[in-house]
Amino acid sequence: MPDRPARLLVVVPSETDPPARLGAWLADAGLTLDERHLRRGDRLPDSLVEHDGLLVLGGPQSATDDDATSPELVGVRALLREAVAADLPTLAVCLGAQLLAAAGGGAVRVGAEGPEVGATLVAKRDAAYADPVFGPLPLAPDVIQWHHDEIAALPPGATLLASNPHYAHQAFRVGEAVYGIQFHIETTPELVRSWAAGDPVGVAAAPVDVETLCARSDAVHDDLAETWAPFAARFAELVRARAAAGAAR
Repeated sequence: MPDRPARLLVVVPSETDPPARLGAWLADAGLTLDERHLRRGDRLPDSLVEHDGLLVLGGPQSATDDDATSPELVGVRALLREAVAADLPTLAVCLGAQLLAAAGGGAVRVGAEGPEVGATLVAKRDAAYADPVFGPLPLAPDVIQWHHDEIAALPPGATLLASNPHYAHQAFRVGEAVYGIQFHIETTPELVRSWAAGDPVGVAAAPVDVETLCARSDAVHDDLAETWAPFAARFAELVRARAAAGAAR
């Protein structure tokens, strides 16, 4: 039986954080993207049986919100629990990573050190070197941060893959194929500037003025693409392998 197209469910909790460049990289790597934009009213599937992977993006909601505050996150939590149980290739970004941590039995809280915003670095942990997706990354890759909450505790048994001095739990893996990243890799300069315009509290927590914050972000986007487009392709390989395994059954 020939390999069927690899289908990635892309969950967009807020239009403030679209798939952007990450979506393009994953499509270029051969994945078919099934985007569900929750605040546009798109429905989530009841399960992941028709998909070979899952991408959950960010948004202004909090992983600590109850069901009444953010009802759109109820189905996201259920899909993340299913992905963990099935070890389905998953990439959860920022809010997505916080939802993943909580769904797996970890903990999320308001960031003890305040908001973390703008261009910064994260550092690979020792376990990352043996990881098929994180292994080829440089020691301290550029990333964009924009979060007010923090992952206070990883899920039991999770593997820490990246940290920085501000917040320790920057990237982690649950099982063999479920990844969470606290930072952003999908951004464009325009997207970061829109976040800065809409988040005066976050901007006020930065050590520089808003124009410097945005200029520094602008300056790293070429480096982000050089580092994280191949990362996206390596993640896509996991999704394609899952599709091929399903087609063979």
